[in-house]
Amino acid sequence: MKKLSEGRKMWLSVMAVFLVYATIFILFEDYDRKFIMPFNEVGDWHLLLFSLVVMAGLGFLLFRYAKRMDERISREQAEKENRMRRELTQNIAHELKTPVASILGYTDTILDSPDMTDEVKQQFIVRTNAQAHRLTTLLQDISTLNRMDYARDMITKERVNISTLFADIAQETAFAMKNRQMALHNDLPGDIIIQGNYSLLYSIFRNLMDNAINYAGQGTTVELSAEELADYWRFTFNDNGIGIPAKHLPRIFERFYRIDKGRSRDMGGTGLGLSIVKNAVLLHGGTIAVSTPDAGGLTFEFTIRKVM
Repeated sequence: MKKLSEGRKMWLSVMAVFLVYATIFILFEDYDRKFIMPFNEVGDWHLLLFSLVVMAGLGFLLFRYAKRMDERISREQAEKENRMRRELTQNIAHELKTPVASILGYTDTILDSPDMTDEVKQQFIVRTNAQAHRLTTLLQDISTLNRMDYARDMITKERVNISTLFADIAQETAFAMKNRQMALHNDLPGDIIIQGNYSLLYSIFRNLMDNAINYAGQGTTVELSAEELADYWRFTFNDNGIGIPAKHLPRIFERFYRIDKGRSRDMGGTGLGLSIVKNAVLLHGGTIAVSTPDAGGLTFEFTIRKVM
């Protein structure tokens, strides 16, 4: 069923109100009658005809106004989408430029330096490999966002055990946590089952873990807990790290938004992780919010519907 536009909704609403008012006015003759009676006087029929003419004229004018309003809304929406696409394209080009330039620089240097020692060549190969991995991660993140934006109908659903999923993530990130002397308190119940997309659910918790590992700071603690509601699971993911200034909170879910651009790139971030988190949460029927507790650190609170 085709969704009604805002203009048509307004037109139908106004016409319905007018029709109800005119019907009551005519049938009860300006509310003087105590019950409905047939029209016996010529004036009643004139009043009915006049009301119909007024309603038709008003409906025509409102319909034209509603059509213009729909056109304006569509035009503004198209302009907004085009602007967002241009900004996204510029951001992607900017993010791709750095690793590609590094890869070309290292490989050109190797090719143009036949007398380069094996030790230096190995260092360049290692750096090239690191930039290639960064480029691969960026392309994967862009692909994930595009899939959520334009191919939602193709996203598969299955039974996902969030407790097991996060246990795997904890094991995968244990080495990085140990290197930064960080601790993890996993307070999830033993069997959280959600009917959703495994890959996107994995992205939510993995990106939050990576974000904490990269930016919370040395010696910090990460905590994850969950509360079961009627149709949702509510998760709380927080750390007691350095946090971020409050002025940045409204924008941290924006694509390619970085608080410290240089530091983010040094950590290997693509600037898309938290945007993926938000979009994946929304796709699973939930909401997400971020705050900075008085004690410090960063807290993410989000919900995920049990059945996608």
